[in-house]
Amino acid sequence: MKTAVFPGSFDPVTIGHMDLILRSAGMFDRLVIGVLVNSGKTPLFSTEERVEMLNSLTEGLSNVSVKSFEGLLVDFVAEEQAGVIVRGLRSPQDFEYELPLAQANYRLNCSADTVFLATSPEYSYISSSGVKEIYRFGGDISDMVPELVVSRLQSSC
Repeated sequence: MKTAVFPGSFDPVTIGHMDLILRSAGMFDRLVIGVLVNSGKTPLFSTEERVEMLNSLTEGLSNVSVKSFEGLLVDFVAEEQAGVIVRGLRSPQDFEYELPLAQANYRLNCSADTVFLATSPEYSYISSSGVKEIYRFGGDISDMVPELVVSRLQSSC
């Protein structure tokens, strides 16, 4: 059974993330979405809220689970007995950032390879940090995030 981990902060989860999740779920027997706990950032949503939203958004995907993790990604990958780390690429700059991380992760855990998936072109401009910035200044993010995220943001105001 081939297990993959798709890690990220998912704050907030975007339609680009969902596209990568759906595509990855079709490639692997088991996909674990790893929600990173990052105490160095001020999130829009708590870790628990992000896990809950991702669980709701993926409830129709029987081979997908959502878990939070702290610490090194390679430790989480080992705990999940995964052989693949999935990372999305929107641009050449993403590749320049992601490649050294993938190489370091491989050095720390050579039983897990990183697979890069190119973001679908229609989502290549979407990033969680960009969505947060647009939201904080009152812009419309409804075409960048799932409806569930918009509803949660509206109900928290």
